Amino acid sequence: MGAESETGTEGGLRDEILRRLGRRQSTAVVLFNHAVAEQLGLGPTDHKCLDLLCERGAMTGSELAAITGLTTGAVTGVVARLERAGYLERAPDPHDRRKQILSVVLDEFDRVGEVFGPLHRDLARLLEGFDAHQLVAIADFLEGSADCLLRHAVLLRAHALTSTIRTDQGARGQGGDGRTRQAARAIT
Repeated sequence: MGAESETGTEGGLRDEILRRLGRRQSTAVVLFNHAVAEQLGLGPTDHKCLDLLCERGAMTGSELAAITGLTTGAVTGVVARLERAGYLERAPDPHDRRKQILSVVLDEFDRVGEVFGPLHRDLARLLEGFDAHQLVAIADFLEGSADCLLRHAVLLRAHALTSTIRTDQGARGQGGDGRTRQAARAIT
């Protein structure tokens, strides 16, 4: 009886995490990041592209397009806005002068830190209530769920692109542009 009720409780909690709590967390993250973008004078896409550059380091616009699924034209607009706002600089690629390397201007991150500071302090207080084993479980879940989300983003784009290619194949006479393969390589 104890094992059954524990399993039932575990199963119910898993369902709660996957359905209501996961959805609530996702919505809160999106709304918070929109508010951060507004505070920084950026659009939400610009803000998350900046975040990717911070996390992964300098890259070309093509690489940023592959990771995000944005067109190269859309990335050009993002880069121009981030550069105008002082968060990004471009330099010629030493291996291919036709490309530019995008990198974050670290001096400007005081503004970002000011916006995130109160949240980081609140989350640090929240994490103080967990022991080492719970913190490991939280870290494992966050890392694994981020990997899962990125993988599924690529799968969804691949499905959408495959559908588009099938529809357009006759008119274009070709079999795709390789963006999905680039995205899959970029996120790993």
